[in-house]
Amino acid sequence: MPRIAYVNGRYVPHATASVHIEDRGYQFADGVYEVCEVARGNLMDRTRHLERLDRSLRELQIGWPIARRAVEMVMREVVRRNRVENGLVYVQVTRGVAPRDHFFPTTAVKPALVVTAKRTDPSASALRAERGIKVITVAENRWDRVDIKTIGLLPNVLARQKAREAGAAEAWFVDPDGTVKEGAATNAWIVTADGKLVTRPAEAGILRGVTRSTVMDVASKLGLMVDERGFSVDEAKQAKEAFITAATTVVMPVVEIDGVSVANGHPGSVTLSLREAFFEVAEKTPA
Repeated sequence: MPRIAYVNGRYVPHATASVHIEDRGYQFADGVYEVCEVARGNLMDRTRHLERLDRSLRELQIGWPIARRAVEMVMREVVRRNRVENGLVYVQVTRGVAPRDHFFPTTAVKPALVVTAKRTDPSASALRAERGIKVITVAENRWDRVDIKTIGLLPNVLARQKAREAGAAEAWFVDPDGTVKEGAATNAWIVTADGKLVTRPAEAGILRGVTRSTVMDVASKLGLMVDERGFSVDEAKQAKEAFITAATTVVMPVVEIDGVSVANGHPGSVTLSLREAFFEVAEKTPA
């Protein structure tokens, strides 16, 4: 079945979907996005995703292209038209089309909206979770406002490519002092010897992941303590467990960091319990 995309008011074949060459997203990466998991026919954590989209838009002084409720309707319709039972729905908003100039447009420009959806295989993700993944570390080289979910992701792309070439699935950005910040497309976590979950505070320096927030809810339900603080690469290598979180991975065990096995090199029980309980705790909205 051919995929369908939503582009600025129209549902069009994904293969021929396009935007104007002077869309500021194309010219300047002047836009933001969200990726929402679709699981068992439900949009997961929809409210938190749209709240973060609203914040990103406000931080870049971009208006909603259509009403928020209408964006929700488009998301569900794109999922429906693509018959996605399990997968991802992608929402991107840019400042719109205007003559190329670094300044914001001086005349009113309608923000551009693109929504796509694709299927994923839950069994493939489950298999990865059974085995765990490898990560590498890279020096932090991004701009300071990574708390905004912008489409300007070139450093992240280069980091993930470096990870792939090293046989890893993710790259963790690391500050000059050796403190882990976050993954190129995920938040980073460890589990200490006494069973505490540790992840860097999201006030600044990292993206406040939606899945990260929901995992905190899951931890609370399971009676696990979360310690929001920085941790070093060395501490991560010596941790009881490590994992990453994102809408694209949910909770994914990390079994190796820079070639060093985490604990016994197998997914840990705490991580797997978080992954197992996630669906029951996360907000579910029928797609």
